[in-house]
Amino acid sequence: MKRGNAIKTVIKLILIYYLLQIFGSLVAAPCVMIYEFVTTGTLDITTVQTEAIVPAMLTGFVFIAIYLWRNGYLVDDGRIYAFTPYSRLGWGLLAGVSGMCLTDVLMSQLTFLPDLMKQTFDALQSGWTGILCIVLLGPILEEFVFRRAVMKALLQKYSPAVSILISGLLFGVVHLNPAQIVNASIMGFLLAWIYWRTQSLIPCILIHVLNNSLSVYLNLNYPEAETTTELLGKSVLIGETVSAFVLFLLSVRKLSAATSS
Repeated sequence: MKRGNAIKTVIKLILIYYLLQIFGSLVAAPCVMIYEFVTTGTLDITTVQTEAIVPAMLTGFVFIAIYLWRNGYLVDDGRIYAFTPYSRLGWGLLAGVSGMCLTDVLMSQLTFLPDLMKQTFDALQSGWTGILCIVLLGPILEEFVFRRAVMKALLQKYSPAVSILISGLLFGVVHLNPAQIVNASIMGFLLAWIYWRTQSLIPCILIHVLNNSLSVYLNLNYPEAETTTELLGKSVLIGETVSAFVLFLLSVRKLSAATSS
């Protein structure tokens, strides 16, 4: 595959990722409108928009999963679903979790970034189906799209470093939300590196699920705390940062050594 073809494939994947979500909304919205009218006898657009968020997301997920399946991205190549040697899995998970903590500390200093998706996330977190989309279905599908499909295309023509950089940036940008772009980009770099090192989606999925689950838990149980500093206090936050930094360096070194041998 030529470099130009690799980029075209990546752009195609991102566009399809967007279009299938839009198509999911177009399919789900009329169904919700009909249900609302039949059950209540009225048609309130604001209510429909809120109630259509979860069905639209689920429908989009179904379309994305079908596309991935039909194009062979869900096919096991003997390693993609592997738990890898347990040492690699363990160091990969530790790198992801410690990196997640460090990223969270950084984001607590960037509270000026606007959150354009707050109302949408609040609506999703109002019920278990929406929460399931955020903490499980979304992370799994995003890992297949960005680590399995996008990284696969990039690695065929670019070095691992360039592939990680491009896929991480794309992962951040596609969120289209200033409050998420920085965090998602950094986590995108880290998850892409872990995927390249372990050659498995398992640690990436587990880290992604944990990251989203923790975010939902904090939003639901501590809605008044806008940052980690407010929740933990400065002294605890400093200890967390130092510990996470040490564990991150250790895990990256160990995982690099384990996968280089």
